[in-house]
Amino acid sequence: MRVRPDAAFDLTGPTISHHLKTLREAGLVDAERRGTWVYYRARPGILRQLAALLSVEPTPSSLA
Repeated sequence: MRVRPDAAFDLTGPTISHHLKTLREAGLVDAERRGTWVYYRARPGILRQLAALLSVEPTPSSLA
């Protein structure tokens, strides 16, 4: 499914491109250039690892 980020967010194209480039450099998304367009896609395995790293298990005292 293709989504035009500029239609989904109240941000300019250059701002979105800047942030997508940062995510690509961090290894969270892949990019493929096709002519003048760059298509980005999430890297699900890496994002799962990041989610696991950021998950916080509740402690017994926080459940009371």
